[in-house]
Amino acid sequence: MAGVSTAFVMLAALFWGLSGGIGGMLVADGWDPLVVSFYRGAIGLVFVLAWLGLRHRDSGLADRRLWGWSLMAGLGVAGNFTFYFVSISQGSVAVAATLMYCAPVFVFLVSFALGLERPTPLKWVAIAMVMLGIVLLTRIYDIQPGGVTPIGIAAGMLSGLSYALFIFGFKYAAPHGSPQATLVIAFAVLSLILLPLGDTGQTLSALGTPSWPLFVTLGVLGAGVSFILYVVGLNDTPPAVAAIVAMVEPVTASLFGVLVLDERLVGLELVGMGLILLTVTALSVSSSSR
Repeated sequence: MAGVSTAFVMLAALFWGLSGGIGGMLVADGWDPLVVSFYRGAIGLVFVLAWLGLRHRDSGLADRRLWGWSLMAGLGVAGNFTFYFVSISQGSVAVAATLMYCAPVFVFLVSFALGLERPTPLKWVAIAMVMLGIVLLTRIYDIQPGGVTPIGIAAGMLSGLSYALFIFGFKYAAPHGSPQATLVIAFAVLSLILLPLGDTGQTLSALGTPSWPLFVTLGVLGAGVSFILYVVGLNDTPPAVAAIVAMVEPVTASLFGVLVLDERLVGLELVGMGLILLTVTALSVSSSSR
């Protein structure tokens, strides 16, 4: 079962990587990042609702604490999806995906601030290495026309911070109810937040345009099937292994950007990406193996 569970986690990461590329295609075609994010979450909501219907026992839906933490998770996933696609629209899939992968660093920083994690010199060095990687990847010291914009960099960082918020909400909701119930509440919150914020005309017309297969694929792979596979896979996958396998997401998204969207990363940008991916993975493995 451990091998199957790891495969589930890997598939989830692969689907998340592909969803970044698909979202990039939609944004490049002129679709509002908020609309793209809404459909990703709303279609995902259909899947997790069906999952909850099949596994409705001990859902915890009557527990106020589940609702509170799930609300936090919903705010996190709404911000994660939205800032991710904004970052893509202001830069590239590869840069946005790699910046989002910095989420564990934000988890550590929040944990330090809340006293949940003890800071050590090694962790501070790792965080500094990630920051150096971000500088090299985004070339923030030498912004060029047509490259990643300051908005793209900020949005990418905020997508990682939002994902950290989702992680905290999902983690602390777990003792009070089922993961199915948490995801249903989180995706419902996402849908309620993003529906009025996006372009109303685009939202109403999206599924009636030639782009509808991309929207459906984005929702199915990027939220519906992937989150279910990830949650199920984590049951029998060691955290250290899951942390390594998660690197499939930014690598897949980056390859999609290069092969399909004709994006390019050169020189120090590649060094920065490698520095971020390797350091974050090592940091996650070290933390989860304790």
